[in-house]
This record gives sequence, C-alpha cells and structure tokens, in this order.
Amino acid sequence: MDKQIITAQREYFLTGETLPLAHRKAALQGLRRAILRREEEIAAALAADLGKSHFESYMCEIGLVLEEIRYMLRHLPALARKHRVKTPLAQICAASYVQPTPRGNTLIMSPWNYPFLLSVGPLVDAIAAGNTVVLKPSAYSPATSKLLVQLMEDCFAPKEVAVITGGREENSWLLNQKFDFVFFTGSTNVGREVLRHTAEYLTPAVLELGGKSPCIVDETANIPLAARRIVFGKFLNAGQTCVAPDYILCHNSVRSQLIDCLRAEIDRQLGQNPLQNPDYCRIVNQKHYRRLMGLIDPAKVVVGGIGNQDSLKIAPTIMDGVTKSDRVMGEEIFGPILPIIPYTDFDSEVYAPLQTLPKSLALYIFTGNTARANRVVQGLRYGGGCVNDVLIHLATTQMGFGGVGESGMGAYHGRRGFEAFSHQKSIVDKKCFVDLPMRYQPYNSKLYQRLVRLFLR
Repeated sequence: MDKQIITAQREYFLTGETLPLAHRKAALQGLRRAILRREEEIAAALAADLGKSHFESYMCEIGLVLEEIRYMLRHLPALARKHRVKTPLAQICAASYVQPTPRGNTLIMSPWNYPFLLSVGPLVDAIAAGNTVVLKPSAYSPATSKLLVQLMEDCFAPKEVAVITGGREENSWLLNQKFDFVFFTGSTNVGREVLRHTAEYLTPAVLELGGKSPCIVDETANIPLAARRIVFGKFLNAGQTCVAPDYILCHNSVRSQLIDCLRAEIDRQLGQNPLQNPDYCRIVNQKHYRRLMGLIDPAKVVVGGIGNQDSLKIAPTIMDGVTKSDRVMGEEIFGPILPIIPYTDFDSEVYAPLQTLPKSLALYIFTGNTARANRVVQGLRYGGGCVNDVLIHLATTQMGFGGVGESGMGAYHGRRGFEAFSHQKSIVDKKCFVDLPMRYQPYNSKLYQRLVRLFLR
C-alpha cells in the first residue's frame, strides 16, 4: 500500500482549499451530476453484486444519496456558519460562538449490503463538512467497488478523495494509519477491532454496527398491515439489511393470524416462487449462503426453508415456535429468515428481557395501544425504530441514524452527518477596552468575592 495517498491528503487539507463553502458546494454538485450520469452503471453494479433490481437500487441506494446531497446543498450555509450563543455575565464585553470546523483527513469504511449508499452517503457528509476522504469499500461487492473508483476519479483528485480497494490486508493496513476521524459501517465484531485500532491514536470514530433487532406484534395490532410492512422490511435485499426485523415477538392470540398474513404477503409481494423472481435479491456469496441455510430448522419452518445454491437465493423463510436457545437466535441473521417467538405476558416475556439484552440497532412495535408504544420508545434502549412500521426511520435527512451500546456509537444523516464529520469549536471573542480585575490575584478583596458569587451562582 502507498502511504503517499494519506500524506497527500493531509498536506492538501492543510492548504485550506476544502474550507470555502463554494468549494464544498462545487464538489457536491459535481458528485450529483456524476451520479445522475452514471445511474445505469450504478444499478448494473448493484445487480451484479447482489441481484438488486433497478427500482430497488434507486429507492434504497441511489435516491437516498441524491437526497443527502440535496439536503447538504440547501442547508450547508446554515450548518457551516458560526452560531452565536449567550455570553455569561462574568464574561461581559465578549462574544461567544460555536464554529464548526472539519475533522481533517478521514477514513470511511463501508460494507457490502448497501455498497453504494453506505459508501457515498457518509462521503457526502464528509465533503460537506470540508474534509478529505479515504474511502474503503467492501471486497464482497467488487462490481460496486470498481464503479466507486471510477466515480471518484471523475469527481475528485486523489488528494481530496481516494478509493482503496481490497480485503482484510488493506483494511488492516488502513486501520494502522493515523487519521483524524474514522467512520465505519459493518458488523459488531469488526467494529470492536476498529475501535481498538483508533484507540492507539485517540482517533474519534462513528461506528454503525448491527445486532438482533426485535419486532413486537401485540394483540392490539392491525395484523394484515403489520404483515405487509414486515414482509417488505424483512425481505428487502434478501434480509441483508442492518435494521431489518431480526425476529418477531408475537402475542399468542394473534400468532396464527400473523403467520397466515405473512404467508399471503410473501406470495403477493414476491410471488409464489420467490426463487424465480428476478427482483428478489440473492445472498452475497457462498459463505453467507451456507451460514444462513445452517440457521434453518426444518422442523420449525412454516413458510419457505429452501434455497438454490447456484443462484445464491434463499426463499423467504418463517420459523414458528422458536425459542431463545435455537441456533437462529444465537447471532444476527442478516438474511431472509424470520423466526417467531410467541409470548403471553408482555411485561415478563417481552419488556423485561429486552431491558437486559444487548442493545439493538433498531426495534419495531406493532400495536394499537399508544401507552404501550410510548413505554417501549421511552423505556427500552436501542438505536432507533418505528411504531407500526419498519425501516423507514433511516430514510430521512431530518433525523440522525445510529446505534447505541453494542449496536454502535454516533449518528449521521442530514445535520447529524455534518456534525459527525465536524468539530464544534467553542470560541470567546473578548474585547480589549474592558478588563474585569476580579479574576486576578490577590484574592483578598471582599468586593470581588461578592461579585464572583453574584456572577456564579
């Protein structure tokens, strides 16, 4: 690996050329034009890597990136300006403000499941904030990685944005270099390794990880609508979505109805033979295919349960009567397998266990009970989620998206993305024509003591 890329970016950042808003806007506008010009190529790359349809590629990746760019172009002047704050009386004759400044030379490491969105989305925030970027896409999505190299070469000089491709060797090398900020999206296990490496240089980091995101369906839920939305969210991208419902906690009284509705929705949305549906995504590679097939217990399958190793597709699968000791509950599924765990008492079988389990990236509840929904939202700790829907909380620039605890740290999207790639610098601009003497020694004036107590109380 060539360390000159990182050195060149660090030197370029120190010239201050990335600081003017005109430069940042021009970079974002150029990136937007390049994405629009290459939309067909991006969709083709996503189809090659994951079997995504053009519609799904635009809805879940290309369109969301364009929306992030649109937000930044519209709001950049307000985000980047200094923000005046109130000055304490003790600091009279001064102006206090917070000045956002770029982090500097940043590293973005992206995963394979949404390889365009999760590479270029954070990149947009980094450029808007005035940083240079080394982008490291996943080796598991080679077609998209190749496309990203071409796209960035079209838009940026390597001293501003550079793409480094490869696998574990390149990842390890990059993590051993000094950056001013690291943005990582991926598994919890790899996230731990990233944090260990960034600790060596005390480098700040945002970690977007994962976990087993529960979906609660209680006895008051609109079951047909819940089934429709769960099937969409779970089997989008063949379940290879970090915030997909990982398992359902379903009240026993509505379990049979929910299963019937889920089966009907799978047929309606994906067809009676999803393995032949050209718009249904495939599993990323043989390794993950074999892992997922190993999680399926045929004795508990009520829908699906079959796969095609040649096409790397696994039918949407529902397993009923699952317990916490089943293999499928021992890890994040990250595939089209949906276990259902029945419960009868919400407090003891749902709420209390979720209080102590590792904190998930998302949580969903389908209920007609507003008080119960509020209790879950306020009382349980998780990254984010929805009431009576799934996934859509991340498809907005108006709220930050991120995890908590084991599911990650930090957030991005919109304002939160700009702030993640910025340092909020606090400044006091003190005037010279007044200098209050009370802060200076000797501290033996009773008047000054009274004034200090008046100001600081």
